[in-house]
Amino acid sequence: MNQAAYRANVRKLVLMAVLTLLAMLLYMLVNVNFGNEKLFLYAMKIRTPKLIAMLIAAFAIGSASIVFQSIINNTIVTPCLLGMDALYTLIHTAVVFVAGAGSVLAANPNAAFAVDLVLMGMAATVIYSYLFKKTNHNVLYVLLIGTVLTSFFGSIQTTLTRVMDPNEYDSLLATLVASFNSINAEIILFALVVIAAVLFVLRKELALLDVLTLGKAQAINLGVDYDRCIRRLLLGVTLLIAVATAMVGPISFLGLIIANLSRQLLKTYRHSQLILGAVFFGMVILVGGQLIVEQVYSYVIPVSVFITVFGGIYFLYLLLTERRQA
Repeated sequence: MNQAAYRANVRKLVLMAVLTLLAMLLYMLVNVNFGNEKLFLYAMKIRTPKLIAMLIAAFAIGSASIVFQSIINNTIVTPCLLGMDALYTLIHTAVVFVAGAGSVLAANPNAAFAVDLVLMGMAATVIYSYLFKKTNHNVLYVLLIGTVLTSFFGSIQTTLTRVMDPNEYDSLLATLVASFNSINAEIILFALVVIAAVLFVLRKELALLDVLTLGKAQAINLGVDYDRCIRRLLLGVTLLIAVATAMVGPISFLGLIIANLSRQLLKTYRHSQLILGAVFFGMVILVGGQLIVEQVYSYVIPVSVFITVFGGIYFLYLLLTERRQA
């Protein structure tokens, strides 16, 4: 990419950053009583954890989706399409089912988050590493098996909820529906620590993403331990998706939307720019969408519903577009 295109992308990213800041300011200040100090502080107390959670979720989902697409070498595949959200939901349900809603593993947010994170990381890494190896990264087979896995995980989760104690199910249900109206604010610090640790541990692999997209043979010729990088990046993707899902619940298609919008806007192979673009798009969509949900729809419809509907339409558009180009 020449310098002119690089500078153009930098300007686009700066514009996205400005739009993100504008959305954040609007969310924090719209319909706030500035004349009453107590009401103002109360509004800030309520909105600040939500805003932080939305920013964390956007960062985790946006960066994970771009990295995942590079691992698979296909732009229409995201973790949610392969059942990672469904796997997290199953694991969280199984923990509550086995340990009980009143146990430390379920009642304590940090303990529950840690257990879900560890189990999700191990299970997803084993399952999807084996899946990608056996299918030789064939996107059609991966999507097909991912669809089957989503149904499989969902069926087991549904079975567990049917035989679960009704009181435990009520406490579980609130954590399984994506909504920013009931943010798990107690794990915000824990989530930030996990994300920082993932970025630090995988800093070398993330720097090699541009090389990994050249293909396995080319990457190996350039001295990259391809299989090791893929395994470590897949574990990082899994942990990031688990962090976002633990905080706000599963948000299907958000990763697909923001990753592809970033690619279409920037048209570059540089992952540093693509990840930033996806993160900014995610922040604008989540913060702006939540602002509309709260101020226009009065909390009646969660923002995840809009994301799922428009994300499904966008996914069909991408499939049809890619087919015509092929």
